[in-house]
Amino acid sequence: MSTQERSERPKQVFTNKNITKIHKLILHERKLKLNEITDTLKISTECVNHIIHEYLGIRKLCAEWVSRELTFDQKQLRVDDSE
Repeated sequence: MSTQERSERPKQVFTNKNITKIHKLILHERKLKLNEITDTLKISTECVNHIIHEYLGIRKLCAEWVSRELTFDQKQLRVDDSE
């Protein structure tokens, strides 16, 4: 591999562009698998996983990607259900 080819590769995958792409993919299809995202964007599984969990604050729940934090309405619904 020549030096010129190596210098053309992106130095970092944690860019706003990649974060936005992953977020749009997940919002469009919540049952999307991690491997499908990595195949689409040609980014390593570890990097995609890190972006999803650390940058977007999303986790997998019952085969769907969901926001890690509950909204106020969701919290209130849980309180109402527990009473």
